[in-house]
Amino acid sequence: MTTAVFIDGESGTTGLQIRDRLEARDDIRLVSVPTEHRKDAAARKDAFAEADVSILCLPDDAARDAVILAGGTRIIDASTAHRTAAAWVYGMPELPGQRDRIRDATRVANVGCYATGSIAMLRPLTDAGLVPHDHGVVLTGVSGYTGGGKALIAEYEAGTAPDLYLYALTQSHKHIPEIMKYGGLTRKPLFQPMVANFAQGMMVQLHLHADLLPGEIAGHARIEAALRDFYHGDPFVSVEMAGDRIDPQATRDTNRMILSVQGDGAGRVTVTAVLDNLGKGASGTAVQNLNIMIGAKETAGLT
Repeated sequence: MTTAVFIDGESGTTGLQIRDRLEARDDIRLVSVPTEHRKDAAARKDAFAEADVSILCLPDDAARDAVILAGGTRIIDASTAHRTAAAWVYGMPELPGQRDRIRDATRVANVGCYATGSIAMLRPLTDAGLVPHDHGVVLTGVSGYTGGGKALIAEYEAGTAPDLYLYALTQSHKHIPEIMKYGGLTRKPLFQPMVANFAQGMMVQLHLHADLLPGEIAGHARIEAALRDFYHGDPFVSVEMAGDRIDPQATRDTNRMILSVQGDGAGRVTVTAVLDNLGKGASGTAVQNLNIMIGAKETAGLT
């Protein structure tokens, strides 16, 4: 049997990469709307009705409208619109019990790119009691410019954008609510993201003063052990030793995420997550969630 999948917004960066990961599979039949009818509500409604699962690669407001148009079709939403909504299942399979929830869900909200790395570092530590839920967490990150959508991509391709810039300077980044909810935080973290002059890739860092954490000094060994225990046997997340340099493009075009622990051995610790902002941070996890929902091998179509 094949599963019919409609990608609403397949011409965008995330949609195109999802399509690339699905179109060669013999267990998937892609449902498409002709280019000239992609904004036609009737044509899209027919596509939703034909699909077993639809993946939304749309801006937030358009995604909310699409859910109404989709009716009872099972949905994976790659936008920010529903990530903290009670009626939606959060699409981060690595969280405890989440694979079972995703498998049975009709509405799955795909995890955000920066949130993927942030939660991946935080949740094992908050669950283990190493980082208190109300701790003052500091996160930083840098992403390739494809995360900014077509307008930002055009700036970089035209050579008019800076090589590196900070944004979200008012501490209001759209991923913060999901980072708090699923990372186990009750206090809003400090989070400073950046965009750099490379297309795909992402690095997120969690900075900790271990002497401010409960219990014995939670240096490299204690924190690394919690991460290894949490992700033991996971198909895509690994905890590895880092060298003198960390490349944010090290997992480009894959669904892999690499976590590592660095520091000075005296209590100042940095945890680093490296992933592809369009892979594990978007299209890759969408396909991973799809695989779980339809009972396929979780790694199907993914590297």
